[in-house]
Amino acid sequence: MSKYQFTCEVEPQYLSEQSTPDEDLYAFAYTITITNTGDVTAQLISRHWIIDDAHGHTEEVKGLGVVGHQPLLRPGESFQYTSGTRLKTPKGSMRGSFFCVAEDGERFESPVDGFTLIADASDAGDGAGRVLH
Repeated sequence: MSKYQFTCEVEPQYLSEQSTPDEDLYAFAYTITITNTGDVTAQLISRHWIIDDAHGHTEEVKGLGVVGHQPLLRPGESFQYTSGTRLKTPKGSMRGSFFCVAEDGERFESPVDGFTLIADASDAGDGAGRVLH
């Protein structure tokens, strides 16, 4: 295990009430839990997301902090936030990283493994809900 390490858990969710499939607009929320699993207190400084839709369109999002915060996490502490994105397809994916600085000045990146964004079949505008028996 690295002395400098944040780990990230992701819970994506399709937002049918904010989506309009007939206009090719699909809204998703994702809840991120960031935990300092290293040995040194560190601060999340910025984020970098790569968002892909099913048509091969890629969007990159970079910015300071997350939802207006730059949390300082001691070893074992976590920070959770929810944000969102919109796609023009009912399926896509996201991956990214957080840039962090430890209290001793060491800089490091914490990757966020790719995760899938998928609209519920019954809400995807294809008119055919799928039920498994």
